[in-house]
Amino acid sequence: MATLQFNDIRKTYPGNVAVIHGVNLDVQDGEFIVIVGPSGCGKSTLMRMVAGLESVTDGRILIDGNIVNDLEPAERDIAMVFQNYALYPHMSVYENMAYGLKIRKLTKQQIDERVQQAAGILELGNLLDRRPKQLSGGQRQRVAMGRAIVREPKVFLFDEPLSNLDAKLRVQMRLEIQKLHRRLRTTSLYVTHDQVEAMTLADRMIVMNKGVAEQIGTPIEVFEKPATTFVAAFIGSPPMNLLPVSVAANGDIVSKAGRKMAVPATQVPELARGKEIILGFRPEHMVLDQPGIPMTIEMIEILGSEKLIHGRVGDTLAVIRCDVHETATAHYKIGDEINAGADARHPLHWFDPITTRRID
Repeated sequence: MATLQFNDIRKTYPGNVAVIHGVNLDVQDGEFIVIVGPSGCGKSTLMRMVAGLESVTDGRILIDGNIVNDLEPAERDIAMVFQNYALYPHMSVYENMAYGLKIRKLTKQQIDERVQQAAGILELGNLLDRRPKQLSGGQRQRVAMGRAIVREPKVFLFDEPLSNLDAKLRVQMRLEIQKLHRRLRTTSLYVTHDQVEAMTLADRMIVMNKGVAEQIGTPIEVFEKPATTFVAAFIGSPPMNLLPVSVAANGDIVSKAGRKMAVPATQVPELARGKEIILGFRPEHMVLDQPGIPMTIEMIEILGSEKLIHGRVGDTLAVIRCDVHETATAHYKIGDEINAGADARHPLHWFDPITTRRID
């Protein structure tokens, strides 16, 4: 196990195309870090720089206190689990897991001990003689993880390992990865575009946007206090509602459509008064049929145990989430005018419309 450090990491491709804009992070020994963001945000590039598959334009990457910028991938003592499994089709499960150890010239006894131990952890003991084509997607992914485990690396790197699996299997494999990390406590870096994976797996998460680390924190910190409008709109399902509003000096709030909102003045920060501002609220933190934000229903979506009410506040769309059996919503239909008040247990969120940064 080891620590991992990013010191002002930058990546620029020929033609002055900058894709990583100075990422700083200290990963503690045994910590599980998830890098999350949409396609093209730079998360896989950051991972590949740690692996040595991409060069670092500027800054330093340190593993266990040693600078690894100029080291070959084989010299970094890392193990990587890829999205497409990358198993040798002509080899058995045992041979796939043992191959890297043979290259490192370990003895047969050492190889067998490590493979059997990893197979036991991942419940692959009865599959060791099979070829990859005889395995399910989840089993192949476990073999790929087993191949990484036998290396006993300082750092595990996971590059979207679950994206090829169906929804049910992804849930199962998330649990497998959680159990695996609790057992091994190896420092891990995990890349995904799925914010649910990030929230459930991470000790801390890096939310990336266009090569910038918009926020670094625990899942609860990122969810409850998003640092920017991007983070607010990306983390959460459904994501946070963001409404452009005007705030008077006395705390009165008016939507862009000119409708006054019944928001307690005590919830309006001083820095927001007298300004154009962005008001944020989570769909699940609103109470229907209470003074607050007026909206017109455009769609009602029933998702088993919960109901999503999609509405419009002026030109902006908003979503309210409530229990499917909530009697107050039974008579609602498309086109109705409703009000949603803020649940006093959950504060509203405020963002600067120019910098997009959070205002507290």
